[in-house]
Amino acid sequence: MLKLKKASGKKGIKLLATLLTAVLMITGCSGGSGGSSEGNWVSIEDRYTVDPEKPAWQLDKKEEATDLTWYVNADWWNTDFGKDIVTKKIKEDLNINIKFITGDDTKLNTFFAGGDMPDLLTVFDSNSPVVQKAATWAMPLNDLAEKYDPYFNKVAAADTLNWFQLADGKTYGYPNYSNTQEDYDSGNIPAKTAFIIRKDVYEALGSPVIGTPEEFQSVMKRIKQEFTALIPFGFNSIGEGTGSLGDTLQDFIGVPLETESGEFYDRNLDEDYLTWLKTLNTVYRDGNISDDSFADDGTAFEEKVKSGKYATMLLDGTPQQGGNLQIYMSANPGKEYVAIDGPQSTKGNAPTLNQSGITGWMINFISKDCKDPAKAIQIFTYLLSEEGQTLMNYGIEGETYQTKADGSVELLPAVKELQLNNADQFKKDYRMGEFMFFGHDRHKALSADAFPEAIKQMQEWGKGKLKPHFILENISPDQGTPEARALSAINTKWNTTLVSMVRAKDDASYDNALAAYKSFLDENRWEEIVKVRSEKMKLNKEKLGIQ
Repeated sequence: MLKLKKASGKKGIKLLATLLTAVLMITGCSGGSGGSSEGNWVSIEDRYTVDPEKPAWQLDKKEEATDLTWYVNADWWNTDFGKDIVTKKIKEDLNINIKFITGDDTKLNTFFAGGDMPDLLTVFDSNSPVVQKAATWAMPLNDLAEKYDPYFNKVAAADTLNWFQLADGKTYGYPNYSNTQEDYDSGNIPAKTAFIIRKDVYEALGSPVIGTPEEFQSVMKRIKQEFTALIPFGFNSIGEGTGSLGDTLQDFIGVPLETESGEFYDRNLDEDYLTWLKTLNTVYRDGNISDDSFADDGTAFEEKVKSGKYATMLLDGTPQQGGNLQIYMSANPGKEYVAIDGPQSTKGNAPTLNQSGITGWMINFISKDCKDPAKAIQIFTYLLSEEGQTLMNYGIEGETYQTKADGSVELLPAVKELQLNNADQFKKDYRMGEFMFFGHDRHKALSADAFPEAIKQMQEWGKGKLKPHFILENISPDQGTPEARALSAINTKWNTTLVSMVRAKDDASYDNALAAYKSFLDENRWEEIVKVRSEKMKLNKEKLGIQ
């Protein structure tokens, strides 16, 4: 998603830019330049009378189409609207035209600094000032529902609304993929993380066990010797974070979420995890991790997934890579990627794979400058409803899917054929499973066709390995505090340290990088940050009724 910093010398500049961004966000959100003070409460007197039992989009008689601008804080978002079958149907049902704008945090700040706010806005960081100060620039969903569309409360999850409630008792943002404990218990949430290996490679090697550090190192050596065109081990793009070598690897080997007494646990310094980082360093020094893996951006990584360049991968976000994995699988029968147990805890811990949690992923807002907030909340209701969810996942009944006698659904043969054998065209024509501002996995459980064939074995492997991380959600210090600034610096330091440790040329370099990071913690309020996090973990437990 994010652009990669290749040269370590640029990271100081990046840190400065990040700090400036944070300052701008805080200024913009609290200064009131973004958004009118009260919100644009338009009259619907000549359009419809609200009915709690009927969604307002079915009542609204507004004749002219409503033009709305929707900003998504992600460069990779597909800005097309009205061309594929999903968004074309949304356009027709709601009588709207949406102009999508995308960008990064810098572009997001220009809206707040300039006061020219989009009608709708989607961000990803629930701990950011944009989200925490939403009351200053966004309209409350509770009030919008009451005035324009009370049916919203029938389709929105009460637990999710409560989780996002701000100090004034109102909720301003609503996420997608917000999973409650009930969702986890249902078994309808598939794992999105897997250690995968090309089937032809795995079989040629005799289906080896790769559980211990020694086994992992040995198998990577064999891959290099016997499959010289392949990169033995790959992982998600590092970008400005840790790719899948940070918390993803920690979850994979079952690093504890908290201390035995329920306090914050520094998972980055967990002995088991550090053993595996040391192993990765050994594998790197053997020449079995490519330097390009640290430099590739998301697009470059995806191209390698499409072409089967990696023999093995620790992959986070299998649904997001589903199209690329399917393209490779369709073009290379018998060589598809399959999930295996892969690296295991040296202490016997079971995997604790994470999902999107109750905080979800994409968080959607209606700004106070929205030209037609009545229409905007109708969009929220529509996309959250069974009708909207079915459309986003399976398209239109009779055109793209049919309902079976048992109530499940299946794609029509021609559509299924395109999904299997021409993933790019499938995405362009149908966009099913991708327009997911309000998506949820419970609707995907309605059909075996909800996910590409290429990732179904990976999801099957992940059954029973998910564990909610609710207690760790939104526990960072509040933005603008000294602890928050220190944590931002620590996170940046850890990201660069992790890369330095994996790429260390010798043991001394590895040890020095780790020691420097530990010293950095001591110099940057780490004890205070741990205290804040432990307090917030306690609040999360109280909020969710966790003992």
